[in-house]
Amino acid sequence: MGRLLDTLTINAFIAFGVILGGTLIGSLGAVFMGQAPGHSMLELAGKLKIWALVTAMGGTFDTIRAIEEGFLGWQVGTLAKQLLLILSAFLGAHAGYLLVLHLTGGRMR
Repeated sequence: MGRLLDTLTINAFIAFGVILGGTLIGSLGAVFMGQAPGHSMLELAGKLKIWALVTAMGGTFDTIRAIEEGFLGWQVGTLAKQLLLILSAFLGAHAGYLLVLHLTGGRMR
């Protein structure tokens, strides 16, 4: 159980880092182009959410294959583990999005 908790925590922070890092570096590019960095940060945070999930899971095919094996082989433990990994990645990505939203003073879509 300890190793699973470690993996869930790492997944959440990877997704969080993808959102935060991507929006900060992307807004730097917007500044160079003469655009408002706050608006571009919000836009990028929304677009990067799905990629943060994929990055945190380490590639979708392994996860999808494990979910398939869990369903077809009635391996409830494997299925639950994969769903928890997806949930932790989503929570990390959403936390990053909310932080960017707070920093820019924007509104949630």
